Amino acid sequence: MLRRIIALATTALIAGVATGCGNTDSWVQARSATGWAAQYADAANTSYSPIDGADALRLEWVRSVKGELAAQVALGSGNYLAVNGQTESGCSLMVWETNNRARQRWCTRMVQGGGFAGPLFDGFDNLYIGQPGAVQSYPPTQWVRWRRPVIGMPMTMRMLAPGNLLVVTHLGQVLVFDAQRGTVTGNSLDLVEGLDPTDSRRGLEDCRPARPECPVAAAPAYSAATGVIVTSLWEPGAEQPVLVGLRYRQGQTPQLTREWTSDAVGGGPLASPVLSADGATAYVNGRDERLWAINTEDGSARWSVPLDYLAQTPPSVTPGGLVIAGGGPGAKLRAIRDTADRGDEVWSRDDVSPLTTSSIAGVGYAVVRDGDGDTAGMALAVFALGDGHPMNSYPLPHAQGWPVGVSIGHDGRVVTATSDGRVYGFAPS
Repeated sequence: MLRRIIALATTALIAGVATGCGNTDSWVQARSATGWAAQYADAANTSYSPIDGADALRLEWVRSVKGELAAQVALGSGNYLAVNGQTESGCSLMVWETNNRARQRWCTRMVQGGGFAGPLFDGFDNLYIGQPGAVQSYPPTQWVRWRRPVIGMPMTMRMLAPGNLLVVTHLGQVLVFDAQRGTVTGNSLDLVEGLDPTDSRRGLEDCRPARPECPVAAAPAYSAATGVIVTSLWEPGAEQPVLVGLRYRQGQTPQLTREWTSDAVGGGPLASPVLSADGATAYVNGRDERLWAINTEDGSARWSVPLDYLAQTPPSVTPGGLVIAGGGPGAKLRAIRDTADRGDEVWSRDDVSPLTTSSIAGVGYAVVRDGDGDTAGMALAVFALGDGHPMNSYPLPHAQGWPVGVSIGHDGRVVTATSDGRVYGFAPS
């Protein structure tokens, strides 16, 4: 009997040790930061944060990159902010402390020409960013973790499954990298044939205005729920761009496949696509001044609604299916409910002209025109999601150019910036 008790105890101890010593490597795999990890917040481009944002703010600091900006500010899981500036000399990629009056943490100079793509933070505050001909990663210090060549300029990157990084270049090369090692995993895809791999700067000037010589002019969208990747593509010689649907199957061969090509969006898509919470629908601006909902299974159109203006920035989407139309000159603040077979307008505000995509966190934030005529400035507006009514408005001192978007931190801080390089940091009041 004693032997049996000892044997059972020994078996239990071995089982306990085996369980306790299981593989726990998953915690070190890179995931998107809990702040505004990259342009449009997340891999699906929703411009949505799950926090309860503040409806009352105070301006904490204003700082300049001493150059130009064309992409949204990224906010990490801690207190770091990253901007991809275009400067004549000196630093261009900069990391600042959001809670310390934008004190600079570190900076370095990137190859110029890709300012329309922003940096990506993972949960360990490692940065991932592209420059013409290369993709690279930085740790929380300025020393390079890894650098790898690519064909073209990487758009703003996206995290796929934990530990894997999606890179789509403006010339249509699609790659998946191991975020830790910087090695390519699985197969790659070339959405455009016959490219010169030594000419990564070709067509860069067409990317920000989304013209034909830039095949992929906007950041792709990825849904972890379905593994679908949706990107715009202007194929050589085509009259207008199309949407392309790819599928990512981690660990399978092939890992990346091209599933469909769609010309359903009237006039072709403009700006980045945005994916619903279940990944089944992509919301896309059409050049025909309509908002389109596209079935991500086959690229067919679910519905479209007229906007009566050309939305130059992507829409934003809540997990519940509320879609706030994109912004731009002449835009109206409009909310549309996706009912699966049609889009129903919930409310519209003709008295608010959003110049940016609306960023959502319990309330909405957008940069709007402040005043009338040639002397009009810009202001950060806070609005209610229920009916769109303005809750507060904060002028952006000496703002020039055009706004590049609004980023919301995990701590409720809000950061916006303009193309002339000014960055504005707000804290909950």
